[in-house]
Amino acid sequence: MNSVQQLTFMTTTTGVAVSVAIVLTVMAISTYSWHRSGYSVTHGLQELLRVVIVILIALLFNQPEWVEEFRPETKPAIAVLWDDSRSMETRDVPMHEATRSVVSRSEAIAPLTDSETWKKLAERFDIVVEPIGPNADDSGTNLYDPLHNVSDRVRNLLGVVLVSDGDWNTGKPPIEAASRLRLQKIPVYTIATGSANRLPDIELTAVDLPTIGVAGKSVRIPFTIESSLPREYLTTVKATTSSGETLTKDVRVAPAGKTSDAIVWNPLSEGNFTVTLEVPQHTDELILDNNSRTAPISIREEKLKVLIVESVPRWEYRYLRNALSRDPGVDVSCLLFHPGLSKPGGGSSDYIKQFPASIEEIAPYDVVFLGDVGVDPDQLTTEQCEMIKGLIEKQASGLILMPGWQGRHSTLMDSPLGELYPVQLDPVQEGGWGSRTPSLLELTETGRRSLLTRLSDTSEENLQIWETLPGFQWYAAVVRAKAGTETLAVHGDMSNEYGRLPLLVTRTYGAGKVLFMGTDGAWRWRKGVEDQFHYRFWGQVIRWMAYQRNMAKGENMRLFYTPEQPEVRNTLSLTAHVMSDSGEPLSKGDVVARIKAPSGKLETVRLQAEGAEWGVFRGQFTTAEAGEHQVTLACGQTSTTLKTEIYVQGQALELVGKPARPDVLEEIARMTDAAMVRPNEVERIVQSLSTLPQPPLSVRRLQLWSHPAIAGFVIGLLGIFWVWRKATGLV
Repeated sequence: MNSVQQLTFMTTTTGVAVSVAIVLTVMAISTYSWHRSGYSVTHGLQELLRVVIVILIALLFNQPEWVEEFRPETKPAIAVLWDDSRSMETRDVPMHEATRSVVSRSEAIAPLTDSETWKKLAERFDIVVEPIGPNADDSGTNLYDPLHNVSDRVRNLLGVVLVSDGDWNTGKPPIEAASRLRLQKIPVYTIATGSANRLPDIELTAVDLPTIGVAGKSVRIPFTIESSLPREYLTTVKATTSSGETLTKDVRVAPAGKTSDAIVWNPLSEGNFTVTLEVPQHTDELILDNNSRTAPISIREEKLKVLIVESVPRWEYRYLRNALSRDPGVDVSCLLFHPGLSKPGGGSSDYIKQFPASIEEIAPYDVVFLGDVGVDPDQLTTEQCEMIKGLIEKQASGLILMPGWQGRHSTLMDSPLGELYPVQLDPVQEGGWGSRTPSLLELTETGRRSLLTRLSDTSEENLQIWETLPGFQWYAAVVRAKAGTETLAVHGDMSNEYGRLPLLVTRTYGAGKVLFMGTDGAWRWRKGVEDQFHYRFWGQVIRWMAYQRNMAKGENMRLFYTPEQPEVRNTLSLTAHVMSDSGEPLSKGDVVARIKAPSGKLETVRLQAEGAEWGVFRGQFTTAEAGEHQVTLACGQTSTTLKTEIYVQGQALELVGKPARPDVLEEIARMTDAAMVRPNEVERIVQSLSTLPQPPLSVRRLQLWSHPAIAGFVIGLLGIFWVWRKATGLV
């Protein structure tokens, strides 16, 4: 640094004149006083000190400042920041209009990353060329930090050139960094590359394959296709399993939007499989690496435990019990509170003698059916209702409510199960309503999309089946569905001030699910087709309710997570049910989940006890990578472990093929009083940078007139003057 130092005064002509007049007056008075003393040496020195003090005060009155100007020895700098993220691989920059040839964004800006491009500026400026890469974990592009910190990294910065497609997906908005540079009077010239319009593309955006399936049972594989093509077209989606099976589905892809459909697969054997869905390449699309997705699924021979509690053995109960008893994947237990029986029970091995007496006895049940039973000395007790509530809320089991003409469910409203009930019943008509003429269930929009009401593989055929199913002749007196529920089907004819009467309603409660069936006529669906629709419906219901709690289970442990199809950057809620060696729920313990990501990165999640009487432990984990995560659940008190896999779907934030965002770059340039151009207009920026003025000198000012040390010195002189005159007897 070269520096220039000088003393300056911040004064006016009047101030100087007044100061000179005061000094001259004091000098005249001091001379006269010295003359009267006979030219005494001591008195002369005192008067001289008086004049010095007045001169010093007069100087301070004119505001003297010590000014130092620093001139940098180095040249000012220009920083060229160029985008090196994955989105720059997108090929959407036209090179020759005649041949319609395109190159990638990174190829289009390649000359700008060479210092030769900026050679004309090298005589006046130091040129610093730096790439802006993805984050360290490859999770996305951050434009804010490089812009915000560039003035700290590059000394004597005079201007910035940002070469990018404008695509940012992490960090603060880059316009905030531009605001800081504006305050420093540093312009940011931007060079935009890439097309702001999406390329012609067909993308398979989602495959919602369930985590587990059952051998011999159909698995529905929903998928979503996103198209940026301007026209609708017909294609064939192909699904290939790791066992060699190939499935196809003709799909009509909507233009410039999303299309959702599903393929049905019927796995015949147990094991761990992968399913790959593929959408054929369209002749017009330019991005070919996003047309397929692969996801794993575990096929098991399941054994669900179901408890059916009923009073009078009506037809719905009989056919339901028989259907579940014949299902090899279901272990059914029945408890009959028949008024004509001396004690609860029944006549076959399916029946149990009494309601489960403890938490450890009821905990194994995946689904509980409550028929026309209620809180009564000869039926359920309040304590038993509390256990059912805990089973649903804490253990992720399912509860199916099937009221009957005896109106016993009205007594459940004041029990612990009242919180779970998804509808409001009419207390005046406890026994419901009957009619001679059969009525039909009508699916709602939600019901048409639900897996529970899927009685056929196609939406059109499924709707037709529901319209032709045999009707029911009794239904519960429902007033309305409660808030937070989903109504799947309503009465085809009856309505009240709240609308159509909801007869098939679901809700979640805690970790579990609840379903209300407001009619007992589903057994009539067997007419002419046997179990085709009746059992398919109830089979789907119990497996839907038991799905979550059976994601991963061992001898003394269960583990499930939500959401069931996690995406990258989702926060997963992990819930573990841990039993002690004696079979009782573990109230306290050290339960740890060790999660190994596809990259090999390990993370440990310590689960905290919640709902101690049910052995529930919960924790959270945020996914950072797509792919299969290996999970090991361990409990120190029982020395048991449970191993499973969690497959995380999704893509990185930084994608190839997405539209460029020149609006971001234009806003940055406008904020800093600069300009945005295209790569072929770089000469405009070179010309603008070459005319930038030299940075102003660095100036440091020391205000002597207000400096505390100077004020102290003057006060000291005044003190000396006064004490001296006192000592000589002049005061």
